[in-house]
Formats: sequence, structure tokens, C-alpha cells
Amino acid sequence: MAAIPRRLSRVPAASAATKRSAGTLAADIDGIGARPSTAALAAAAMAAAAAGRASECQSLLLRMSRRRGASRREIVSSLLASSPSPQPQVFDLLIRTYTQSRKPREAFEAFRRLLDHRVPIPASASNALLAALSRAGWSHLAAEAYRLVLSSNSEVNTYTLNIMVHNYCKTLEFDKVDAVISEMEKRCVFPDVVTHNVMIDARFCAGDVDAAMSLIDSMANKGLRPGIVTYNSVLKGLCRNRRLDKAKEVFRAMENCGVTADVRSFNILIGGFCRVGVVEEAVQFYKEMRHRGVTPDVVSFSCLIGLFTRRGKMDEAAAYLREMRDFGLVPDGVIYTMVIGGFCRTGCMSEALRVRDEMVGCGCLPDVVTYNTLLNGLCKQCKLSDAEGLLNEMKERGVLPDLCTFTTLIHGYCREGDTEKALQLFDTLLHQRLRPDVVTYNSLFDGMCRKGDLGKANELWDDMHAREIFPNHVTYSILIDSHCEKGQVEDAFGFLNEMVSKGILPNIMTYNSIIKGYCQSGNVEKGQRFLQKMKKDNVPPDLISFNTLIHGYVKEENLHEAFNVFNIMENEMVQPDVVTYNMLINGFSEQGNMQEAGWVFKKMEASGIEPDRYTYMSMVNGHVAAGNTKEAFQLHDEMIQRGFAPDDKF
Repeated sequence: MAAIPRRLSRVPAASAATKRSAGTLAADIDGIGARPSTAALAAAAMAAAAAGRASECQSLLLRMSRRRGASRREIVSSLLASSPSPQPQVFDLLIRTYTQSRKPREAFEAFRRLLDHRVPIPASASNALLAALSRAGWSHLAAEAYRLVLSSNSEVNTYTLNIMVHNYCKTLEFDKVDAVISEMEKRCVFPDVVTHNVMIDARFCAGDVDAAMSLIDSMANKGLRPGIVTYNSVLKGLCRNRRLDKAKEVFRAMENCGVTADVRSFNILIGGFCRVGVVEEAVQFYKEMRHRGVTPDVVSFSCLIGLFTRRGKMDEAAAYLREMRDFGLVPDGVIYTMVIGGFCRTGCMSEALRVRDEMVGCGCLPDVVTYNTLLNGLCKQCKLSDAEGLLNEMKERGVLPDLCTFTTLIHGYCREGDTEKALQLFDTLLHQRLRPDVVTYNSLFDGMCRKGDLGKANELWDDMHAREIFPNHVTYSILIDSHCEKGQVEDAFGFLNEMVSKGILPNIMTYNSIIKGYCQSGNVEKGQRFLQKMKKDNVPPDLISFNTLIHGYVKEENLHEAFNVFNIMENEMVQPDVVTYNMLINGFSEQGNMQEAGWVFKKMEASGIEPDRYTYMSMVNGHVAAGNTKEAFQLHDEMIQRGFAPDDKF
């Protein structure tokens, strides 16, 4: 048996290979049995290219690029050594082989090697490289490759220009965009419609609406005619920047320019008005789309159904769902989930579950988002046993619960006071290697604080910090409110000071908790003085702030100070509500001061605040206690005329 040769020293040169079939040469290589050298593969690739077999050439180049230990220098050198004169199509294929294999960095190295050997690179290869680098997010390498293209006087075209404009527009580097355009114009390569479309979109992304609109005007000066893609980019940018009136104006101008709106044009406007909640305009554009004979698609209906489900208008959402089916369109999981979410928000859980069943019946399986939406609805209605059953169904269907699933259930159980079950779910969450977030901990803090288990809350506080999950303003507000509820104002202030030291600014809810804490501990005056700190911190007191203080003074039977707070409240332009007036009326009535109670009652009506049942009962009981039977019966009759029933005490 003949020995297997170890070297391919007699591989024909490229000039001889062209006389033979490139396929024969490749077969010779494969038939030798040993692993062919890079040089042998390079010679075969050159031969395949010379014979016009581009596919075979690329296959050989791919084998070269995948060889273990073969560097770009070795590959390029082997290709150059295998032919007396470089063949541009081979090097074009080499660069594109690397880029198509998602190896842009290797493509760049090969490109640089070829330029070092003064090999002319076709524009198709340069463009493939630039596009691959830009697509990979390596803007700096794309810029370096572009500089090499220019410095080597390699061929460039409009595609080159557009790749680099897009590369810099992604990072909103408009000065570099201008520089590229200037360089390319010197080489008689000018921006086209695509160039302008990219720049317009980038300007809108940067929020520079005026610059984007001026680019459209400049197109006409350059003899370029904006098409539907350009106009849709403009409509999208204007809607994104909440310039909806201008978007309508551009939409109307399209017709005058001979550009007919397509379904995407209408969808952009419908979606824009849906996002800002302008129902009438969104519906009007949908009707106009139908009137013009433009067939709506899934996106059209998704926008409208989403709008109405968010607003709780489920009849309208259901009507568009039916109309969608009339067009032969099949709702997807996103649309079904929106409808389910709408029913959950309106408390119609039976309807939400019915839509879930319909969804499954249509072959559209619920995903984790759908299940989380249903779980949230069930937990809000305190149907925790149903939620537990849904969780089991979810697992049976192979849908893995995520962090949102567990956090929703934990929040539901904490609200119901079942902190033991909430903690079990927390342990399950950790066992499944899910990382809790601050929302998960906030739900647990709220549950423990409601139950009064501050010891467990402290354990969770330590656990949260050990996991490097840090509290936010909600966390601090829960803890501050819990301590204030117990009258532990000093402890609450400790959390408040820590909160501020970490750069988390307290909001009105936090400050109102402190006021409540002072009132609970019998220090209403300190609570009132705390209003000055609120103003100093640029957090103006609101209705709850003043009502809390008034309630505190009324509870201490200090009606004089309660009325002073009422006057301060009006001076601060904070409108009292029925609760404010009821507290004062009840306070004066219990003290038998019916003249003051009557004055507050009249002021209440003069302010346009309607008395409620509690208002009348306070006044009636006060007059009865004071022996004013006539006034008591007059208010009793007025109360009944307004539809309020007196209680048994009367």
C-alpha cells in the first residue's frame, strides 16, 4: 500500500489550476487523507475563483477561517502566495465570509493585512466589514476601518456613506455625521434619500424636532423626493416627541406631495394618540383608514384595544376584538393579555378567566405575563385560593413563575395578613434561584409592619442589605409610617435622616406619616411646627397634612387650635373637603358649641362642599344634646330629603 504523503508540495499553481476543474483540485485535497495545509486550501480557493466557482471558493475560505491555530496573517499570506496576481473577488469573499460568520473582528484584521500588502479591496467587501462592525456595536472599530478605506483610496459608494452615517447616528454624534458627508462629497459621493431618512430619525431620537424638519426641507433643495419611508419616519418622530398636531399637519401634507399613506402611517398616528389617551383622534384616524380602503393590521387593533382596556372601557375593546376577527386577523398573546388585564382592572375576574379559556381554545397559550396579570387581579380581589390554583396550573403547563409572579402573591398574602404564607413563598423564590428586588422586600415590610412584627421586619432589613438590595423611598415610607402609627416618632426620624443621607428625598406621604406620628403620640403642636420643615424642604403641606393636625387637635378637644389650622389651610390655598368640615362640626357639637358648629356647616355649604350623612348626624345629635329640638328636627327632615337615613341613636 502506498504511503500517504505528508506534504502537498506538488499542488498546482493557480495558473495551472485554471486549466483543471476547481472541483477536481478540491477533490484531490479531500482525497489525500491528511489534514490539508493552509497553503493548499488557499491554492484551491484561488483556483475555484478563477474557474468562476464562487460558492466553492467561499467554502474553502470558510475551512481556512475555521482551522485551529490559523492566524489572519497566515491566511492572507497564503492567498497572496498562491497566485502571481491578486484576485479581488477572492479577498472580497474572504472579508464577507468572516462577516457572515459573525466574526467582524477577524474580518477587520484580515482587511488591515490586505491593505498592508496594497491589495485593492472592492467596495462590497469594505461595506460588508463596516456594516458588520457597526451592527456589532463596535463604533470605534468601524471608524478605524473607515479611515483605512479612505487613506488607501479604496472604492467607496453611497452604501459606504450610509453605513457610516448610521454608525454615528446611533450614538447621536452629529458632528461626525457632518464630517463623513463632507469627506464623501469630496469623492463625489452624495447623500441620498436613505441618508436623510437615517439622519431624520436620529434627530428625532435626540429630541431635536426643528433640526429633523429642516432636513426634510433640505431634501427638496438637493433634488431628492421624500417617499413614504421618509414621511413615516417624520410621523413616528413627531409622535414620539408628543408633537401630535404637527404630525397631523405632515400627514395632510403627504397627499399634496403625491405620497399615499399606508397602514404604517395610520398606525403611527393611531398609536401616538393612544399613548397620550386622546380617544377621539385615535378612533377618527382608524375610521379614516377604513374609509380610504387601507386594511388595518394587528398593530392597528393592538393600539386601540390597548387604549380601551387601559381605560376600563371593555365594551369598546371587545368590539374592536370582534372587528379584528372579521378581517381574518388572529389575536396574539399580547392582545389577549391586554384584554385580560382590562377585565382584571375593572374587577371582572370571571370575564378575565373566560378570555383566558378562549385564548387557550384558539391555540394561543398563555405566557408568564398573562398568568401574572391574572394573579394580580385575583390578589386584588383577595381571591388567594384561586390565585394559588392558578399558580399550580401555570406550573402544570410548563410556564415557570418569575420574580413578578412571586412578588404579586407575596403582596397579596401580606395585604390579607397571612405573613406566614408570604414568607413561605419568599423561601420558594430563593430556592428557585430567583433574586428578589426592592419591591419584593417592600411587600414583606408592609405585611410585617401591618402585623406589628417589627422584629421580623428588622431581619428582612438585614437580609436585604446582605444581598446588596438597597431600600428606596417606598421602603423608608413604610417603615416610617409603621413607627409613626405606634407613636415612635424618634425611631421614625432615624429612618428619615438615613433616607436623606442616602440622597433619597422624602415625599409628601413620608412627611404626613411624621405628622401622624406626632399626633398619635400626643404632640400635635410638634406636628404643626413640622409644617415649617416641610415648606423649607420644598414639600408644601397638602389636604392630608392639615386634616391630620385638625383631627389631632379635635381629639385633644382643642378646638381653638383646630380652627387655627383650618384658617392656615385656607391661607395656604388648600381646599378643605367634607372630612375637614365634619371633624370641626363634630368637635364643636360634642362640646355643645352649636353656634360655631352651625357657622362651619354654613361655610361648608357656601364652599360648595355637600354635607354627607356623618355631617347631619353630628349636627342633629349636637342640637339634641343641647336641647335644640326644633333645629334637630329641621336638620333631620333635610337629611331624609337628601337620601340619608338617620341611625338608631336619634
